[in-house]
Amino acid sequence: MSPPEPKLSSLYQELILDHYRRPRNKGSLEGATHAVSLNNPLCGDEIDLQLRVDGDVIRDVRFVGRGCSISQASASMMTQLVKDKSVPQAVALADRMSAMMHGDETAARDKALGDLRALAGVCKFPVRIKCALLPWNALTDAVKPS
Repeated sequence: MSPPEPKLSSLYQELILDHYRRPRNKGSLEGATHAVSLNNPLCGDEIDLQLRVDGDVIRDVRFVGRGCSISQASASMMTQLVKDKSVPQAVALADRMSAMMHGDETAARDKALGDLRALAGVCKFPVRIKCALLPWNALTDAVKPS
């Protein structure tokens, strides 16, 4: 299999930078039913994730965070993807994202991950995997049954 064309790679970089510079769903959420704060002490990434879950459907999701472009872009993309999904669907997406970050090429081609597939190359940089997974870990912690 040949490596991706440089144009494709630069498109992915642009998509990541776009989500970093203009994050979607960033800010506090009025009426949140679930909230969790996580950080990655190795690199300083932080995320405060808030969800409004109705029944088992994530009706709204917002985040406040700071850190590298990978963690913040991942959070932005995640919030777009999980809104209006059921909690089990969101957890399944988190599992796919984790698989992709650990080198699963099938997951990297999974259209269900949408824009997140732009982060597939992060798996080549083990130190950065935690950055990409931080918002997803916050999501799974937030919806974990108590």
